[in-house]
Amino acid sequence: MQQTYSPVSIFGVPTDVGAGRRGASMGPEGLRVAGLVEALRARGVDVDDLGDLKGPKNPWAGPRDGYRHLDEVVAWNRVVLEASSAELARGRMPIMLGGDHCLAIGSIAAVANHCRATSRKLRVLWLDAHTDFNTSQITPSGNVHGMPVACLCGIGPAALTGIGGVTPSMQVAQFRQIGIRSVDPDEKRLVKAHGLDIYDMRYIDEVGMRRVVEEALDGLDDDTHLHVSFDVDVLDPTIAPGTGTPVPGGINYREAQLVMEMIADSGRLGSLDIVEVNTALDQGNTTAELAVDLVESLFGKSTLMRD
Repeated sequence: MQQTYSPVSIFGVPTDVGAGRRGASMGPEGLRVAGLVEALRARGVDVDDLGDLKGPKNPWAGPRDGYRHLDEVVAWNRVVLEASSAELARGRMPIMLGGDHCLAIGSIAAVANHCRATSRKLRVLWLDAHTDFNTSQITPSGNVHGMPVACLCGIGPAALTGIGGVTPSMQVAQFRQIGIRSVDPDEKRLVKAHGLDIYDMRYIDEVGMRRVVEEALDGLDDDTHLHVSFDVDVLDPTIAPGTGTPVPGGINYREAQLVMEMIADSGRLGSLDIVEVNTALDQGNTTAELAVDLVESLFGKSTLMRD
């Protein structure tokens, strides 16, 4: 029996204000060129492409008071929050095309508010090479794309931690992180202190991806909204070179397909971020094309018909 999906609304967020390298701003166009909209429609999904959101230019300045481009990061996350909230209210599934990963603050705050309003539970699957649990005190760069999980959990500047009107937007226990393999030394201590649920590459190697995904999805039920935040740097750079913070030893193609297929099998997908596609660093449009391939699996593409 084929899984049916809510109607989908896609919107691009062409900015790299939270990143340390330029180029993620071209991610939405790269994903469209790779055929994302057409691929989902071919799977029978009702897709509305809303185009790109508008926001401030990247000033490309140094950190101030521990944060780079904080005003611009806040402005972009506000428009993301508004766009995601509007589509959720319409009964549509928002798919955010980043842009860098700082934008997940707005997209997930919108989902958290929606779940509170509809009395649903929220689970966030964070697919990433990094935990993104940094603070201004422990990272010299001040790049906010390394801080979204901390901000969502109430650790960070008030302009971001309270962006959805509720602080914190999320509880640490609502996150599951898969593919982690790069964590700053002080960030490791913070992650441990807060008990973030992390399935790092060593654990994946030891027990296998099937068990990892089973554990990460354990406890989902009909009242659970599943948000997937997919940073393409979770993938090994040999298959996904087009990203600003590549880390060797990432998940391979088959592991990535399994993650997506098992999420599809759960039937709980409610919203999605696709972030950190950097076409300036890519070979052709390989990384965006791979991301589209994986999102097709997230929407039910599989080798065989399965029960």
